[in-house]
Amino acid sequence: MRILIFLGLFSSIFALEKTIRLGKETLNVEIADTFEARRQGLMGRQELPEGKGMLFIYDRAYRLAFWMKDTLIPLSIGFFDDDKRLIEVLDMDPPIGETLIKYRCTAPALYALEVPQGWFEKHKIHIGDKFSFLEPVDQVK
Repeated sequence: MRILIFLGLFSSIFALEKTIRLGKETLNVEIADTFEARRQGLMGRQELPEGKGMLFIYDRAYRLAFWMKDTLIPLSIGFFDDDKRLIEVLDMDPPIGETLIKYRCTAPALYALEVPQGWFEKHKIHIGDKFSFLEPVDQVK
């Protein structure tokens, strides 16, 4: 029992990271592909450095909804379809008081990418742009 608890804590502390390319940009993203990882998201983080993000991956596409419960930093979220094509971008602000706003995608999405607020605009990422996963050999410059 103690080993299982330790492994659970260990895996949540050291989330799987991957590198993606979106437009001309390369991002190191934490992968949130389990219920627990998606539920935790970026809650409690004090910062999200430039070049970093969190990629939420789902088993099937549907109208995803996010909120900023216990999230301390302003974020932008991009929703992507099953072809990894950007279909919508929303800015999300930390909650004020107890009221939580739901940020819902208007079309079915399979992926959602959270980055520092304004990142998509700053890097000229547009609706229709696609992301791809980079293999370790692709990451060498």
